[in-house]
Amino acid sequence: MTDKDNMMIEDFFKQAARQQIEDNGFTERVMHSLPDRKMEAVRKLSQLWTLFCMAVAGVLFFMFGGWQVVTGLFYATLRILFGWLEVQMVTATTTEIPVNLWGILLLLAIVLVYLPYQTARKLFATL
Repeated sequence: MTDKDNMMIEDFFKQAARQQIEDNGFTERVMHSLPDRKMEAVRKLSQLWTLFCMAVAGVLFFMFGGWQVVTGLFYATLRILFGWLEVQMVTATTTEIPVNLWGILLLLAIVLVYLPYQTARKLFATL
């Protein structure tokens, strides 16, 4: 390109740089609609604090034998459930009230298997 072309290009851009476009407050509206940086920092700190507390709780849970307590409760619940079922099977024929043991087992299966499955499915569908 020649010097004349360069001069024309520079002149064009100088004129464009001098122009001012009226935005009628558009820039201010955009700046006010942007999220506040302080709120973002607070939100990030809150998330970090929550993560830290969960990690500490997990470590303390395993350090102080929380897992043994949970498994003990689970096995105790199973022993009580099977003990109750055994009593029902032994005494079902001697009671005056007719007890349908298969109905009880079906109800137990629904409560222990189907309802938690449905709850988890609905929970994951919303996430």
